[in-house]
Amino acid sequence: MIYDTAEAWRRAPKKRVLLFAMSGLGKTHVSALLRESRNWFHYSIDYRIGTHYMGEYITDNAKAEAMQVPFLRELLLSDSIYIGSNVTFHNLGAVSAYLGKPGDPAKGGLDIDTYRQRQSRFARAETQALLDTPYFIERAEALYGYPHFVCDTGGSFCEWVDPEDPEDPILSVLDRNCLMIWIEGSDAHTEELVRRFDRDPKPMAYSPDFLDREWNDYLVQMQVAPDKVDPDAFIRWTYAQALSHRQPLYAAIARNWGVTVAAEDMARVRDAADFDDVVAAAIDSAPSRR
Repeated sequence: MIYDTAEAWRRAPKKRVLLFAMSGLGKTHVSALLRESRNWFHYSIDYRIGTHYMGEYITDNAKAEAMQVPFLRELLLSDSIYIGSNVTFHNLGAVSAYLGKPGDPAKGGLDIDTYRQRQSRFARAETQALLDTPYFIERAEALYGYPHFVCDTGGSFCEWVDPEDPEDPILSVLDRNCLMIWIEGSDAHTEELVRRFDRDPKPMAYSPDFLDREWNDYLVQMQVAPDKVDPDAFIRWTYAQALSHRQPLYAAIARNWGVTVAAEDMARVRDAADFDDVVAAAIDSAPSRR
C-alpha cells in the first residue's frame, strides 16, 4: 500500500484513493462529499466511460432509433437537429440504455450476440478508464491544483481483474498510484440492494464467462427460447447471482491490494476529516501485505 500506516496516511500531503463496491453502497456519495471540500478531485470511471470511450456508441445507438421515425429521419439527414447524450456523475442512463438487456425484442430485448458485443465494448472501455487513473491524478494536480484524488469506480470493476495475481495489469497500476478501499456491505445491505434492483432493474456489465454461464442456466431452468426471454426477469435473476459472484472478488482485492471499510462506517462520513479518520482506522486494522 502507498500508505503503510495510519500516521503515514494522515501526514500525506497528497492523498490518493480508489473506492470500490457494489453500486449503491456510497462510492459516488462519499466522492461528492470529498469534492465539495475543494481539495479533492473526483474521477468517475462511469463518467469517463460514458463521455469518452463509449460516447460515440451511445449517440449512434440513439440516432439509429431516431432514424426509424420518418419525421426525425428527415431532420437528421438534413442536419437540422443533432442527438447527443447527457451523461453526468449522477445520471448514467445513456450508458445503461446502450448496454440494454437480452431477450424478447417485443419487450425491448436485444439478441444475445448484440448484447455480448455491447458488453465487450463496455469491458474495454472500463479497463481503459481504470488505466487512465494515473493520468488523471497528474492532470488534477497540474491543471487544477488539487492535492487529493478519489477514483470512483463502477460495480463491475472486479470483473476485469485477477486479485490473486500479483502482476495483474490493472491492479498493479492502481496499486502504485492509489490506496484501494472496499466499502463492504452487510447482509442487510445486500437485501436492500436486491429490493432496490427488483423495483428498477438496470443493465449491468459482467465478465464473458459469468454472462454465458448465467444465460445458459437461465434458458435451461426457465425452459425458454432465447428470443422469448423476458429482459427484466433475466437481469433481475442475474443480479442476484452477481452479488454472490462479486463478493469474494471484492474481498480478495481488499485482502491482497487494499483495505476494507464497513458500509455503516462509510455512511457516517460527513466531510473530509471524517473520511481521514475512517481510512486511518482501516489501515490500522488491515493485515500485513504478502
